[in-house]
Amino acid sequence: MRIAIIGQQDFGKAVLEAFLARGDEVAAVFCAPEKEGAKADPLKAAALAKGLTVHQFQSLRSPEAAAAMQALGADLGVMAYVLQFAPQDFVTIPKHGTIQYHPSLLPKFRGPSSINWPIAKGETKTGLTIFRPTDGLDEGPVILQKETPIGPDDTLGTVYFDRLFPMGVAAMLEAADLVVAGKHTETVQDERQASYEGWFRAAEARINWANHVDFVHNLIRAANPAPGAWTTFGGKKVQIFDCRKHVFRTFGAVKGKIGEVTDVGAESFFVTAQGGRIEVLKAKAEDGKKLPAAEFAASVGLAAGAILGA
Repeated sequence: MRIAIIGQQDFGKAVLEAFLARGDEVAAVFCAPEKEGAKADPLKAAALAKGLTVHQFQSLRSPEAAAAMQALGADLGVMAYVLQFAPQDFVTIPKHGTIQYHPSLLPKFRGPSSINWPIAKGETKTGLTIFRPTDGLDEGPVILQKETPIGPDDTLGTVYFDRLFPMGVAAMLEAADLVVAGKHTETVQDERQASYEGWFRAAEARINWANHVDFVHNLIRAANPAPGAWTTFGGKKVQIFDCRKHVFRTFGAVKGKIGEVTDVGAESFFVTAQGGRIEVLKAKAEDGKKLPAAEFAASVGLAAGAILGA
């Protein structure tokens, strides 16, 4: 088939390479312009290295973007990680329209940080959706979905890089074949089940040790590796990455005050939250690099009795 790829970053690059590897023709690539001084987008760099045409429009709403798509004579548009708004008079130009990837089980977790939020909210499964883009945010009819469990110690990194990324590339190929062959179905999303979440950034990743240990653990996992859950020590920011959760099973088992570092060992340190403790395995100082917990503690003078987040 002859396709136009609209996308960005490593996921867009992987989708491009997957279509080319099986012999499809990529008519052109549409990629958002880089910010001034930034490195070339990985999708753009890969496309140029293969001698493909790359378009970078400030807006896909522009008449120039529509004209560029119209000139391609593409069978299908493929949206692989797109942050630009793509209007209907752009996505409907290819012969079989356009398909889009979203890393959640739509209609749940619409929005830009749809991998972080299911982990942060303690969900036990997530997945991906290939759907038809409409003018609503992640609201178009569903073509196919794939599920994956969220284990108790999964992080943003394991869920995305180990599962949703490779599953998503394969699902794009599968959906493209179904659509071009006319063998797909399109299921309207149930708005009664819909949820929208905004960005999961530094403000959302701040740890409140007064929250229940389950919530704190989920937050840290959802922010690992980015944006990195954080607290403070000595007035400076500390990011916490790998960790384990320990729940107090009886009232008498409670150890330490909220936010208190109760133990610093050879491999980890423990911080008390509501109903349990977080065992920190890796952390990063504001002006340092990610370190094993004991090495981090030694580097900043963290000892038992210290209070985090005060």
